[in-house]
Amino acid sequence: MPLTFETPSADKAELEGAGAFMPRFDAHGLVTAVVTDVRDGELLMVAHMDAEALALTIETGIAHYYSRSRAKIWKKGESSGNLQTVHELRTDCDQDAVWLKVSVAGHDATCHTGRRSCFYRVVTKSDDRAVLEITDNQRHFDPEAVYSDGGTR
Repeated sequence: MPLTFETPSADKAELEGAGAFMPRFDAHGLVTAVVTDVRDGELLMVAHMDAEALALTIETGIAHYYSRSRAKIWKKGESSGNLQTVHELRTDCDQDAVWLKVSVAGHDATCHTGRRSCFYRVVTKSDDRAVLEITDNQRHFDPEAVYSDGGTR
């Protein structure tokens, strides 16, 4: 029987306490998922989960997300081999976001660009505009060789 979630309670104390997990999906049926490396806490990615992706993640221990651009469930690492094993899944106080602590198989890279983290750039100010500077240019794999769509995930 597939995992289901209770409707979120209107009682704030019930949402903030122990008991049933009642994720508060947004108007599009999604919750935000923040993903960090279980070893060192590095922020790897931010994605979204619908009820099916969240249930699959809890049931299998492998991270699943909902791809808004492709409008479908996405098992992270299915094509690259960089599967994310979930060691801990937390939710915030009002249950509208989740935090996954994962280990990454394969090349130990999460980003479709071949980098460890999707957050490989910093935003800085140059004169009167914001610019991006790459802080991690180490590629753990070649996206062109891994993805049949040329590295777009």
